[in-house]
Amino acid sequence: MGRTVWIVAYDICNDKRLRKVARIMENFGRRIQYSVFECHLDECELIACMTELAAVIKHDEDQVLFLNFGPSSSLAERDIRTVGRPFHKIDPPSYVV
Repeated sequence: MGRTVWIVAYDICNDKRLRKVARIMENFGRRIQYSVFECHLDECELIACMTELAAVIKHDEDQVLFLNFGPSSSLAERDIRTVGRPFHKIDPPSYVV
């Protein structure tokens, strides 16, 4: 099975846990907003990401959403639309190998 595009967004109630979650996510994808990452993950990488996050968050206070955007290979350039400040591509996609 190939890679899937996941948008991962999180709401963390504690600053220390928030920084830990951000560091974890930087290893798995590309930040597109402060608490939103685009990740191209295979099934093993997805499980590893979720496992690392589960060990850090407080399950009754924090939330991490994983939104499946389908196979990486089937997506062309992202169609990102905004209201307010425009979206600026920060850097090229990151891949965990």
